[in-house]
Amino acid sequence: MAVDIGRIAWLATVFACLVAVVVLVVDGYYGYAAVTFAVALSASINLT
Repeated sequence: MAVDIGRIAWLATVFACLVAVVVLVVDGYYGYAAVTFAVALSASINLT
């Protein structure tokens, strides 16, 4: 099954945002983590 480049880009965006969420939570930046998680959720819409 072939995966198009657009889906790979959105998947990388979601992954990067989730990594950033983990780092922000560990550092105690809960507000920024919540916003970044919202961005990850918004980007994940494009994966369907």
